[in-house]
Amino acid sequence: MKTLFNKNKQQTQRTKEQEQEMILTGESSFHIKEAYKATRTNIMFSLVGKGCKRIVVTSSFPGEGKSTTCINLAITFAQTGSRVLLIDGDMRKPTVHRKLDMTNGNGLAHLLSNFCTVEEAIQHTSYENLDAITSGHIPPNPAELLASETMGELLETLEANYDYIFIDTPPLNVVTDATVLSQRVSGTVVVVREGVTHHKDVQDALGKLEFANAKVLGFILHDVKEGKGSKYGKYGKYSRYAYKNDAYTQYGQ
Repeated sequence: MKTLFNKNKQQTQRTKEQEQEMILTGESSFHIKEAYKATRTNIMFSLVGKGCKRIVVTSSFPGEGKSTTCINLAITFAQTGSRVLLIDGDMRKPTVHRKLDMTNGNGLAHLLSNFCTVEEAIQHTSYENLDAITSGHIPPNPAELLASETMGELLETLEANYDYIFIDTPPLNVVTDATVLSQRVSGTVVVVREGVTHHKDVQDALGKLEFANAKVLGFILHDVKEGKGSKYGKYGKYSRYAYKNDAYTQYGQ
């Protein structure tokens, strides 16, 4: 039993380290950083007007890279000097705290249930200009909490101190969380993964967003397969990202 426990602990640790390796740092590949900067520019042009911009990042199904993409977008926006808040709105399978190596005590679930204050929930990250609110403990009714008036009031309170708020949400084709939240934000970004996401899945996801009258900013495509001779450091096959508001495209081509 002891050997099995240690083995499982090591496997969990490796998974955590692998997740953290996908997060942007000063050592990240030039191509990765430039791709995110290009995506940042496109999103900025898609969100005209004054005031804090609220952006939901989601996908059609799990395993398509939405959480990593959401975190990296928040980091990239913070690099401009903008005040950015990252919220883990995936209160079913939260990962933001692991990827950013943060504690997950008081979080969004606690805020929406009035168990803590905003000040107690906000954490400063290791990135300049970037704060985060983790998911907190997993509640029994995440969709209802996100659709509540308390969530709307919370976003209004938070936007007084930030230029951008990025919200990681569960996949559209699994639960309704992202759909109900899409009505409270400036726009929604959908992450798709080459070789994994099917066109029908994307169509179903878009149908849900259209039904909710959500503003879809575009798609981010990642896990684009590169040639055997192409290497981009520790990101490996995650070496290209794409952004377009009407179709899938490979960044840089």
